[in-house]
Amino acid sequence: MIKIQIQSDLHLEAPKGYDVFEVTPKAPYLALLGDIGCIAKDYDDYANFLFTQLRQFKVVFLVMGNHEPYHASWPQAKILIGKFNASVEAQKQGGAEELGSFVLLDRTRFDIDDGEDHITILGCTLFSDVPPESHEAVSFGLNDFYHIRDWDIEKHNKEHRRDVEWLESETQALEGSGRKVVIFTHYCPTEDPRAKDPRHGESAIRSGFATDLADNSAWRSDSVTIWAFGHTHWNCDFIDERGKRVYANQRGYYFRQTTGFDGTAVVEM
Repeated sequence: MIKIQIQSDLHLEAPKGYDVFEVTPKAPYLALLGDIGCIAKDYDDYANFLFTQLRQFKVVFLVMGNHEPYHASWPQAKILIGKFNASVEAQKQGGAEELGSFVLLDRTRFDIDDGEDHITILGCTLFSDVPPESHEAVSFGLNDFYHIRDWDIEKHNKEHRRDVEWLESETQALEGSGRKVVIFTHYCPTEDPRAKDPRHGESAIRSGFATDLADNSAWRSDSVTIWAFGHTHWNCDFIDERGKRVYANQRGYYFRQTTGFDGTAVVEM
């Protein structure tokens, strides 16, 4: 049985807490599902936080959230993640200290084969789908379109389509393989009432947070055993009608933390 800790929306950028927030290792694997902090504005602090986790975990997975590229562009943020990964590899080659593996889940597949356990992790940001009638409300109502350079609704929706197409292709390819599929995204993939804060059910900007993939082949795939996400600052853990576990373990902002966050929670696969 594979064990993994899943956390998201730590928001260590406000106030700065990269050197204060502690992740107590309870499993070999750690999945950070976005909005850990702002990698451009706080690169050194962000990198040091990740290095701390790599000293504690066999593998650290990272899905980029919408806050990672704040004060930069998406391409610039990904370049900085690549810079961090290169520094990890350099330290490993130098043999200065024992470090786990760092895996950026950006339309990325990662296989775990351990005895009788055969797990495939699929990860991407899964940008939401903002319909035309919500373009104005979302573009003016979300900080993303003020704090991320060269970013607008059209690009956001284009990346949503790319993420969905990739997930569909990967899950279809895995059908009948006998592998258990786990999907990690930042944005929420469902409108199930159990997965969202009822206070925001009629919000004009709700499409900036979640997309209903109920009819999507990836969501309906029998191979998918767990789908974990972040972004909504609402925690959940339930089994849906297809037998898939839907999971969110989000801390939220320091000054407005999300009810139910558990820093030591372990998910067994």
